[in-house]
Amino acid sequence: MQTDIDPRSLIGLKAFDRDGTKIGTVDEVYLDDATGAPEWAAVRTGLFSRDAFVPLEPSELVDDTLCVPFPRSLIRDAPDFGVGRHLSPQQELQLYHHYGLDVPRLGPDDTLSA
Repeated sequence: MQTDIDPRSLIGLKAFDRDGTKIGTVDEVYLDDATGAPEWAAVRTGLFSRDAFVPLEPSELVDDTLCVPFPRSLIRDAPDFGVGRHLSPQQELQLYHHYGLDVPRLGPDDTLSA
């Protein structure tokens, strides 16, 4: 996903899984602590459901929608940390592992580890 996008512009966008099935609506965007780049989106998965965290990389913006390259079942099973709070390095690590993504390389002062 392009890194120069205004994270506020993602809020309210419809999100779809890799098969084109609607997941929900982007509720919040979480920024990387070190770079300030958008890193995770919390997607409201239904009227009475919770928010599911999805990675913004390797997701794509296509025609004002967020296309997440994972199956809906994996997205719905993502760890639930609640929204409105900062994601800890340990929570981010859980999300990276859940989606089978490589953990970003970090500097010596960072605490996230594989």
